Amino acid sequence: MDVKLFQKTQRDLAASINLVIDKYWEDEVNESKMVELIQKLYITNTNKLVKNGDYTTIIRQQCGKRRLEVVDQVIKQTNVG
Repeated sequence: MDVKLFQKTQRDLAASINLVIDKYWEDEVNESKMVELIQKLYITNTNKLVKNGDYTTIIRQQCGKRRLEVVDQVIKQTNVG
């Protein structure tokens, strides 16, 4: 699965996050690949994903609560690991 790591806008980033998580939920991508892709998106687009310690408004609106719960877990793994 190919996802551009360097996103142009917050909406593009949200669409990529949605794609990765939806593919995981549909069993088209395994868990380790999903975690790897979310971590890479987070690392390369932190400024578009998080502002002042919280998700940006566009990210929250576009991704939704359930997907952001998954992103939270992946980011916690990234910061701990």
